[in-house]
Amino acid sequence: MKQTLGQHTLLRQDLRINPRLYQAMDLLYMPLLDLQQHLKQELLNNPFLELLEPEDDEDLPLTAAEKKEASDPPEAQPIDWEDILLSGFDEGGRREETEEREYIEPVRVQAPDLGFHLREQLQMLDLTPRQLLLAEQFIGNIGDDGYLSASLEEVVHGANEIQAEFAERAAGRMPPALYTLTDAEALLPVMQALDPAGVAARDLRECLMLQLRDRKQADTLAYRLLSEAYDDLIAHRWSDLAKRLGLDAGSVQDAADEIAKLDPKPGLRYSSNEGDYIIPDLVVEKVDGKYHVYLNDHNLPRLRLSRSYQEVARDKKKFVGENREFITQRMNSAQWMIQAIEQRRQTMLKVMHFIVDRQHEFFEKGIEHLRPLTLREVAEVINMHESTVSRVTNEKYVQTPRGVLPLKFFFSSALSTTTGEDASARAIKAQIQKLVEEEGPTDPLTDQQIVQRLRAKGVRIARRTVAKYRDQLGILSARMRKRI
Repeated sequence: MKQTLGQHTLLRQDLRINPRLYQAMDLLYMPLLDLQQHLKQELLNNPFLELLEPEDDEDLPLTAAEKKEASDPPEAQPIDWEDILLSGFDEGGRREETEEREYIEPVRVQAPDLGFHLREQLQMLDLTPRQLLLAEQFIGNIGDDGYLSASLEEVVHGANEIQAEFAERAAGRMPPALYTLTDAEALLPVMQALDPAGVAARDLRECLMLQLRDRKQADTLAYRLLSEAYDDLIAHRWSDLAKRLGLDAGSVQDAADEIAKLDPKPGLRYSSNEGDYIIPDLVVEKVDGKYHVYLNDHNLPRLRLSRSYQEVARDKKKFVGENREFITQRMNSAQWMIQAIEQRRQTMLKVMHFIVDRQHEFFEKGIEHLRPLTLREVAEVINMHESTVSRVTNEKYVQTPRGVLPLKFFFSSALSTTTGEDASARAIKAQIQKLVEEEGPTDPLTDQQIVQRLRAKGVRIARRTVAKYRDQLGILSARMRKRI
């Protein structure tokens, strides 16, 4: 076949997403705190945007009846964006406060972390500078959970590297002696004697044994189980352990219960990792027997077009050349930002209103009445793409009469029932949890027995599905839950 070069025309359609559409999708994805920071940055970057102060808002506070009306599912209203420059923009549907409240920024108090706590104790011990340097290498390899994450050989190697670096800086001086494994083995008991008990352990077994030693319980049955029969202990082989140790099974189980009271991760009480604040994006309240949805965005910056720049735009003499390009670009960007924020608000309200309507039984009776729900179902009802609904529900929280919940909580797969209706997988997990909590300790329910109990309630479920849900809930098997 002869190959040639040539030119020809081709007509085709391409789907291209402009940068503003990407930004609009990002706005949907942002949690409330991220959105606050983003809008503050927009205020700094775009002179056509300004903050709408409370005293500039001419709207009167809503009455209780108006609040109920405002919380009804929003209808799509056409927005006249041609007059937005001269008339300004005021966001509607916002939950009003009946009285002004002073906002006090929450302040975190920085607590000492585990490393700081260990160093303080080392300063009180009679250690040489050489020992302190090796101890510092130990601390650097102790994780937030309190465990020594490196072998003694690795600790020694790291300390010797630091020694070599010091020797290079101190030229002409006698290089210090290298650390040996014997030095690390001698210092390890010193590190493991520090508070909290169990710190610097190399595995769970050693951690628990250190805690019993700290309590002066090294001569107890619990300590013996850890030191002599750890594998049988974690497998809950009570009868085998009783025969092996010449004791009754009840005594062995009582000792195991004492071990279970110990802290498997002692370092976490000094961990510097602090939980993030959760500020719900939405609020669901029950008023006069009806559930109402509000956006929790009263701390969100309210934007409008700058009045001073409106005057600039009105001046036709300044609306030429580079000024015209700059004003047009920033004005359009400001208009788009205001529109995008409003669209985000309306989309979130639509999604949450549908969830409240679909999950009414959950709000009334609890998690066992949670109905199955998928993103596609919501998207079809509110006439939006499934990916849009996914962005709206991602990392968003809602404050409800049943607690602060992630929006993803309301979505779960379905299992069939004998009545022909579908049951939520999350609701089935709640039923499994309840069955286990109510079972007899000496006769725990097997997975097959749980299947039979659920089928008696009309839920069709396989044994392997029960086992999967049980594992997800952190529930042990029947043999491991059995008490003597």
